[in-house]
Amino acid sequence: MTSVDTIAPPGFVTAAGHPVRWRLLSELARGDLAVHELTARLGQPQNLVSYHLGKLRKAELVSARRSSADGRDTYYSLALAHCGELLAGAGAALHPGLRLTPPAPATTVTGRVLFLCTGNSSRSQMAEALLRDRTAGAVRACSAGSRPKVVHPLAVSAMATRGIDLGAARPKHLDEFTGQRFDAVITLCDRVREVCPEFPGSPRHAHWSIPDPAVDPEGLPAFERVADELAQRIGFLLHTLSAR
Repeated sequence: MTSVDTIAPPGFVTAAGHPVRWRLLSELARGDLAVHELTARLGQPQNLVSYHLGKLRKAELVSARRSSADGRDTYYSLALAHCGELLAGAGAALHPGLRLTPPAPATTVTGRVLFLCTGNSSRSQMAEALLRDRTAGAVRACSAGSRPKVVHPLAVSAMATRGIDLGAARPKHLDEFTGQRFDAVITLCDRVREVCPEFPGSPRHAHWSIPDPAVDPEGLPAFERVADELAQRIGFLLHTLSAR
């Protein structure tokens, strides 16, 4: 008979069970944050926050990326899909009847979402197109940039492989949306986050720190990776919108 002392708790329980780590996961579930922001939100010293972030990174619940706006900053992101997999396994480890099943796709979501990046040439255009396609237009998706430039042809190509036509997309300045109300405003690059204006109605603000595929020497594969990440994040965004 197996001794209770030899049964190790599931990895998710071990990694997330500490109060500080659970609070970090809760904050990052709302969007990507820099370590100094996490320190301020938790009211804990930076060395303690960094220690627990290290534990979460080792468990692959959190990833880190240098800020493109200020290389001294690091943005942390929550691996939502991986968290879901580990949570499902943790339930099953306790009892087969507790295995979690993925939530059904949100099919009745409505609202308005604005995606922002600096150039409005790739990331925000792709996010706008993906959200519009995913909801068949039920969610009014918009995008803009602080310094708009022509839509990148590789962004058009990456969307075309997903059956989405981005050929008629036009770059827009964020001033075009001043005064408009949105349910969510999402910044996709670190630079535009620093100049993002306020919008009326207290929309949900989130930051997704996604690298600019236009500066990646790999070309189209970089755009494909960004499209994949955006599609995954948008899937989780739909559940947030449906719960508002």
